Amino acid sequence: MGRKKDNWNLGWFFYHKAGEGDGCPPDPAGSELTPGYRPVKLPHDWSLEYSFDEKAASCGSGGYVETGIGWYKKIFTVTEEEVRGKHLFLCFDGAYMKTRVWLNGSRIKEHIYGYTPFSVEITELVKTGRGECNVLDVEIDNSGQPGSRWYSGSGITRDVWILTVENSYVAENGVYIRQKKVTRQYAELMITTSCRNQEELTVKTSIISPRGTIAAEKETAAAPGNAVCTQLFSLEEPCLWSVASPCLYEVITRLYNKEGVLLDEVHTRTGLRSAVFDKDRGFLLNGEQVKINGVCIHHDGGCMGAAVPLQIWKRRLEKLKEMGANSIRMSHNPPDPGLLELCDEMGFLVMDEAFDEWKILKGKELGSNTHESRGYSEWFAQCHEEDLKAMLYRDRNHPSVVIWSIGNEVPDQTDPAGYLTARRLKEICKQLDPERAITQANDQICAEPKAAMQEFLNELDVVGYNYVGRWRTRAETLYEDDKRAHPDWCVIGTENPGMGGIRGEYDRGRETGSWWKRPYYSTPVAVGKLLRYTMTHDYVAGDFMWTGIDYLGEAHWPYRSASAGVLDTCGFEKDGYYFYQSIWRRDIPMVHLLPHWNLEVEEGTILPVLGFTSCESAELFLNGKSYGRKAYSYPAYGMTQRYGHYDKEPGAVNTEDLFLCWDVPYEPGCIELAGFVNGKEVCRHQVKTAGEPAALRISCYQKEAAADGLDVGQIEVEILDKDGNFCWQADNELTFSAEGPGEVIGVDNGRPDSLESMKADHIHAFHGRALAVLRSDGNAGRCVVTVSAGGLPSAAAEVIFVTLR
Repeated sequence: MGRKKDNWNLGWFFYHKAGEGDGCPPDPAGSELTPGYRPVKLPHDWSLEYSFDEKAASCGSGGYVETGIGWYKKIFTVTEEEVRGKHLFLCFDGAYMKTRVWLNGSRIKEHIYGYTPFSVEITELVKTGRGECNVLDVEIDNSGQPGSRWYSGSGITRDVWILTVENSYVAENGVYIRQKKVTRQYAELMITTSCRNQEELTVKTSIISPRGTIAAEKETAAAPGNAVCTQLFSLEEPCLWSVASPCLYEVITRLYNKEGVLLDEVHTRTGLRSAVFDKDRGFLLNGEQVKINGVCIHHDGGCMGAAVPLQIWKRRLEKLKEMGANSIRMSHNPPDPGLLELCDEMGFLVMDEAFDEWKILKGKELGSNTHESRGYSEWFAQCHEEDLKAMLYRDRNHPSVVIWSIGNEVPDQTDPAGYLTARRLKEICKQLDPERAITQANDQICAEPKAAMQEFLNELDVVGYNYVGRWRTRAETLYEDDKRAHPDWCVIGTENPGMGGIRGEYDRGRETGSWWKRPYYSTPVAVGKLLRYTMTHDYVAGDFMWTGIDYLGEAHWPYRSASAGVLDTCGFEKDGYYFYQSIWRRDIPMVHLLPHWNLEVEEGTILPVLGFTSCESAELFLNGKSYGRKAYSYPAYGMTQRYGHYDKEPGAVNTEDLFLCWDVPYEPGCIELAGFVNGKEVCRHQVKTAGEPAALRISCYQKEAAADGLDVGQIEVEILDKDGNFCWQADNELTFSAEGPGEVIGVDNGRPDSLESMKADHIHAFHGRALAVLRSDGNAGRCVVTVSAGGLPSAAAEVIFVTLR
């Protein structure tokens, strides 16, 4: 039969148990369910199934949600034939947090960290007799609160698998495709296969090109006894993986016994590329300089909590790609493996990050370090090596992963002995993956009163800066001081401020500004200054701005989410999205203006109107009246060939900022921004003052989804006036109903202080928009989603659930 790996996400039951755990399943004796169990599908996160509560133990950092202890149960049968001469493994992609696993009343596994995978062999423990049932109990203990600096979620939050292999098989994550040297002319690969075998084997490795042809193939004998087989390959003129063209190869590993019988087959996708960080040229992908235009993201998916279907990530990543982002920092823990596969396919560079905490505990209540906290530091000493290796083994074949981060803002950076921990973590990385660079996200470089130790920073291949302009003259000089002092350092912005803000909100009250929140017209000034510096200084490899997407947690009541993203928790674009697009997507003409034109201000009030554009100039109009054409100077370009000669006639500019601004007296009507290239209008953004809500506009992210009981559809709703204008201030309550083979499993509006349930079938719109998530019930067919709002005509859209072959 060979290898058989089945998804085990269906057929589970869940029971939420209040209080501390007693280390015993509610009903260990058999398959009878204790009252209170209910059916669930995995991945599952119970925290959002309860009301947000100001007194919740998770506090503001954790999103004011229910945590505690949860029990999962699965009842299954196994025939003797299924396990005779085979090995049976139970594999978890992730469960948050402190997982204990029982099979038929016996504890068989314990795993602490909520973000790393783990597995356990159950071959000798399953019952195979006729009519015999096996009872699997899984305890998730997330009662140690506050235990995270952001929303962690609670439960079996990632996929579960059942794996069956023959007596001889490829070990878990046992294929390592090491790219010794990759150029456009050839690629040198060393592929290592770790076997679990008690017999003589032949290891056959086939490399399949992106075109589907065999690029190379080898067979090697493997002696009995957990053999490690190493094979060398040289490929001529390989198809290189890049941001623009993410070509993927497939490595097929097959094990044969002496009789030529196939025992195991493993498929591993990878991409061939070189990824180098250079002290002078920044980041080089396949020998060419590529600026890392990055965003940090957390692991939650808005109304999906920590149990995020891949379609949610796909929609978000597509939007970030359209914005011009080419890199993702997985802050601050190993991500769902499916997210890395999407990054491979879509051409994102990835910073894969291991820990937010080492030996020293961080406070978990936002704004206060006096609150009693829990954290990974409690288990770092016993677990860090296992967890770091789990990330490395699992992720090292992904071409998207170009750098490992061993930590984020760890207080150990200021501790005299902290460099020893950094050194040990780096050693582990280099042992398992010698080629990739190592960084750590440092927020205490030049900090006061206590700065990061030089011995600590010297341990890093690439010095990561969090908030590089935070201290004294660094607000003006940024990386320049350290470049002079440490010319051999490779540097990258691991985390720096983004545009942030709440979608549709335009704060004008803080005219003097603050260190944290500023008026809407001030925000792009400092952000643009750093962005311009990063883009024009080769030695800065790039920057990961905080954040790409709003995330649950890290909030103060009544807020339940942080609003640092350029996309909100629904995945809807904010103004900052278009600011970055105007710089990162110079290949497309675009304009965007703000604020919207339904502000509650008196007529005649002078409003700063901002314009973001990739065009050479832009002109603002209000009710047909021009307020002038303006341009900014980026990217500035001097004379060529001879004195006084320009490749392109230089135009007049108004600012060195990366945005344009007009002061306009407010009057209702139509405000427009027109973009010009070579003196001709090429694009226009128009915003009208909307009337009262009159209609709903509904659309689906995808028209089809798999009828597997797990796949999802995403429904976007907008509120319009009678003339079809978008109603920025509409907050009608929306109700979602599904007819057909699907169910509504989540709703969201992107409002950070909304305390409405995200697991209901209704929610108020926020600034005219809302989102619902629809999940397959396992049957094929047409599912119609109807959205209704009191006093408005209902609207409907459909998702077709199809059976996959």
